[in-house]
Amino acid sequence: MFKAKRMATAVLISALALSVNPAVADKPVGITSKMMDAEVVHDGKKVKITRNQNNKNTVNPSFSKTSRPCPPFCVQPAIVAPGVETVGELEVIEYLKKMAAGDDSILVIDSRTPDWVKKGTIPGAVNIPWTKLNPAKGADPLTIGEILQEQFNVKESEGLWNFNDAKTLVMFCNGMWCGQSPNNIENLLKFGYPAHKLKWYRGGMQDWEILGLSTIPGK
Repeated sequence: MFKAKRMATAVLISALALSVNPAVADKPVGITSKMMDAEVVHDGKKVKITRNQNNKNTVNPSFSKTSRPCPPFCVQPAIVAPGVETVGELEVIEYLKKMAAGDDSILVIDSRTPDWVKKGTIPGAVNIPWTKLNPAKGADPLTIGEILQEQFNVKESEGLWNFNDAKTLVMFCNGMWCGQSPNNIENLLKFGYPAHKLKWYRGGMQDWEILGLSTIPGK
């Protein structure tokens, strides 16, 4: 009996050792040292943003190319336009958390075309393709006006746009080599959108994927 108990104890100790052995078990991957995950809302449902917990995980093949032809896939500047703040992953997550908590003055926007969005987007983001705000790509004034009013909370008064209550827009696309969100920002500035209400996540999906952060299939 005593021998059996010693053997059972030894097995338990071995199992515990294996569970914490760095050579066997993956070490936790937090977003920061104090944040393991962030709860956001996507299409009305709660979703948690985490990082991939597999220490051997590698980047999504869709974002492994280093040499996309330029133009059009040219390196973007650190500042897309005067007055427009460039933000990183932690700032995007904080904006998403505020939205999830009920702050409707913010909108995180995936500016990419639907074919890219279907491969995966940032949870909590809405898709407004860059072509929808670009007159040069066929976007008509009526459609642009509807987006400004219905999604961005811009008011119209006697034929003029009033941006006093306009939402803060956080825009991203495929990364530092992608011009889709910069194009959206450029056009919005032309329409009169205040620069301080526009934020740009320059790293986009490229950096998001490199960090192993959660994605969700877009519609």
